[in-house]
Amino acid sequence: MMHDGRRLPEVIHLTETESTSRYLEQRADEGGVADGTLVVADFQTAGRGQAGNCWESEAGRNLTFSLLFYPVDLPAGMSFRLVELAALSVKYLLDAYVRDVTVKWPNDIYWHDRKICGILIENVLSGSLIARSVVGIGINVNQETFRSDAPAPVSLRQITGREHDRAALLEQFRAVFHRLRLRFDAGTHADDMHREYMSALYRREGYFAFRDGQGCFEARIHGVEPSGHLVLERKDGTRSRYRFKEVAYM
Repeated sequence: MMHDGRRLPEVIHLTETESTSRYLEQRADEGGVADGTLVVADFQTAGRGQAGNCWESEAGRNLTFSLLFYPVDLPAGMSFRLVELAALSVKYLLDAYVRDVTVKWPNDIYWHDRKICGILIENVLSGSLIARSVVGIGINVNQETFRSDAPAPVSLRQITGREHDRAALLEQFRAVFHRLRLRFDAGTHADDMHREYMSALYRREGYFAFRDGQGCFEARIHGVEPSGHLVLERKDGTRSRYRFKEVAYM
């Protein structure tokens, strides 16, 4: 596949694997895997989500894939830029098919109040820099019934009422990701990409119910720091910052 005059690495297609991310990590450890290599599987027997959660995906119905990424001189403290890159790539892909796609902090993709995509990024460090990232993505494409206790999943087919070509969607994702990757690598668009991420956030405007270790409260999103911390502002003006899993939407 050629894009912007550059040939993108070939896609590795697997019928079944434990995890596309685990497969790609093992291949990368062995060496010789090109930057941008993508592994897609029809079925993952042990697909992973955030914090060890499982990702439900019916065989041959959705997109489950992982992408190898070698950032250039990216400090570990700026790793959230990778989250923004991956999340915006999926959002912009889905924007071509449906309206009202948002990013639920930090990196779930939502349609209205339902989850259509999960993202898991795993980094390998070299000193204070990120040497390698594996970006794992699961997009609900053609699945019609979800049986797990995952909160409010939805698929593209359920939204649009029609089947979608998974291979075509994957190629479209690669093109979108490549376009954003060029901006990312240039290093001059970080602020722009952050603004786009902020504009895409789920429940970006208004006060909503949240829950932290102290209980439930109402707040609005004040911002997301470069570190990825979510900053919430209560109605009395007080602000609190949270790492992932320290606060939850109600």
